[in-house]
Order: sequence, then C-alpha cells, then structure tokens
Amino acid sequence: MSGIDVASADILQFGTSRFLLAHVDAFVSASLAAGHTHKRIVLVQSSPRPAGREKAHALMRQSVYPLRIRGRLDGHDIDETHHIDALAGCLIADEQWATLEKLFVEHITHVVSNTADRGYEVPDGDSPVETLPRSFPCRLLKLLRARFEAGGAGVTLMPCELISDNGQVLRRLILDLAAEHYGDDDFASWLDTRCVWVDTLVDRIVSEAIEPVGAVAEPYALWAVRRTPGLEMPCQHPDVHLVDEIEPFEKQKLHILNLSHTFLVHQWQSLALTDEIMFVREAIGDPRLRAPLEALLAEVMPLLSRAWPALDPAAYCATTFERFENPFLDHRLADIADSHAAKCQRRVIPLLALAEHHNMNIPLLRAWAAEIDGRR
Repeated sequence: MSGIDVASADILQFGTSRFLLAHVDAFVSASLAAGHTHKRIVLVQSSPRPAGREKAHALMRQSVYPLRIRGRLDGHDIDETHHIDALAGCLIADEQWATLEKLFVEHITHVVSNTADRGYEVPDGDSPVETLPRSFPCRLLKLLRARFEAGGAGVTLMPCELISDNGQVLRRLILDLAAEHYGDDDFASWLDTRCVWVDTLVDRIVSEAIEPVGAVAEPYALWAVRRTPGLEMPCQHPDVHLVDEIEPFEKQKLHILNLSHTFLVHQWQSLALTDEIMFVREAIGDPRLRAPLEALLAEVMPLLSRAWPALDPAAYCATTFERFENPFLDHRLADIADSHAAKCQRRVIPLLALAEHHNMNIPLLRAWAAEIDGRR
C-alpha cells in the first residue's frame, strides 16, 4: 500500500484535526517512544473541505510533526516542543477508498474518531451500500461490513466526540443502520458482540495549528476511557486513564471548568468590565472576578464530592485555575459569552437538583440561578 507503513498500521483515525494531532496522536507517539506499544495511526481525511485535503497531502509528505506545549503546570510556565512520530500514513477517503478498505479488513485493530459537531448525522439518501458513502457513520459501517464478510475479527472503537456515552451512541447508530441496510442477524451479532464499543472523554485546549502540520496545546490533557470487556488499550500514557464510569468526569468538567467560564462571563457582564478585560487569563487574575468564583466553587466542590465520592474536585479546581492562568492563551470572554443563557441553564440548574437530592445548602448558586431566571 503506497505510502502506508502496513506493518504498524493498527489504528484508524477518522479526522486530521489539530485536536487529534495534539491529543490521541501525541499519546500514541509517547507510548511508542517508551516501548509500550507498536501500534501506529493511519489518518483518514474524510470531509469535503479543501483545507482538510491540503492538510492530508501535507501529512502524506510530513509524517513527523511538531507539537508545542505552552502553558502553566504545577506553578511553572511551560514552553517546549515535542516531535510526534505516531503516524503510519494518511489516506483521503474520497480518493483512496479501495486502499482504505483493504487496510481496514487486513490490519486495523482500533478505530478513533473526532468528527464535527454533526458528525453522527446521516444525510438523506446516504447509505453504506453506496460505492462511496458521504457520512462518517455510513463509511464506518461499510468498512465494518467488508471486514465481517472477509471473516475478520471485531475491532475496538474509541470515539472522542464530546457526546455522553459516545461509544454506546455510536454502537446503537451503527446497529440501526445495519438493520436498515443489511438485515443480517449474523452481522448484527458480530457488530454487537465481537466489536468493542468504548465510551471516552477527551479534554485539552489545542489553541492553534502549526503550518503545514502541527499544533500548539496546553500542558493539561485527559483521555478518560471506560473499562470495557475485551478492551485492549492502544497506548499507555500518564494522561490516559482507565475508569469505571465516564459520567463523574463529565460532570466535574461541566460543573467546574465550564461553569467557571460561564460564571466569569456572568460577572464580567454584570460588573460592566467588558471594555476593561478581554481574556480569561486577565479575568482570573482580577480579584473582582476571581474571589466570587472561588466562593461559588467552594459550594460546588462538596456537592460534587457527595454525588461522586471517587472524584477529587479540589485538585481539579486547582488545575482548572492553572489552565485559566495560561499566559500563552488568548481565550476571549466574548467567545465564551456566545449562547450564554443556554450555557447557564446546562451548567447551573442540574446542581440545584443535586443539592436538593443531597440536602445541601448552596446559597450562592441559588442566588445566581435566580439572577439567570430573572434575565429570561
């Protein structure tokens, strides 16, 4: 297969985004360097965007690329460059489908994806029985069908889309499509029992691209992976965590990091600081905004600890503040303010129900919720 290191091509990755280049691909590269794995990644460029195709051609020419880590970690500013060497090749689905299908049938053991916000949608008229399906779900199912028909073993699917229970959502979608287009009970059983569908949660700010290939990212990273029967991890890394449940980590991120962003914006607007403060790092350094946020989180952290005892919200909160203080990241409060009312509802209201369930007093959260309700 021209341009593919077939001997190590075990992981198929749908997506060439700078996030994946700086997250999963970086973990695999570090795992290879440490001798923990032999698996490498074949990237699949699958969108119709010309910019994506240009990046794919750049990745074909340049399989090793820079990842610049810039931010604050354990009280120290970090600015260092790593060279990511995880790629076995890159394919453009629209141009190299036959090569992709042959690789998938004969070599792939794991699938990773991070498609767009609407990546699980199937447009009208799309189908896995088409010569070249248009959507990610139909393309994935067509590859799985080819592997099944060839008598191949199941694969492990580890989606990274920010969807709750993403592995199970993808499994149900693929099974529904298979029932609709193939009606084959044996194939359905193979998909359901021989393939391993894994829920994961990703978290890292990848602030910019490096041209033609590469990325700039913060030091913090998390890939939480639910323990699943039959799961063989494709890499080992300190930022990759096998966990019994994903939900606590989702809730911690939502109700500390995301809630903090939203509360900073709320205070920023309420105190009429929009002309004075522009970035998150400026906001977290201003006592007028930081002190009320710290007081609010002092209510949130015990609540999260009561609901999910395995969590360490205080440690996560300290890490979150370091991430906000990143001197290299220009994260605009105005960008976070987009869809502010909806974000308030998602990030605050569930905490009220949680506090009522656990009979805990949260006056600051209730006061904020009342303000939100008054603005509706």
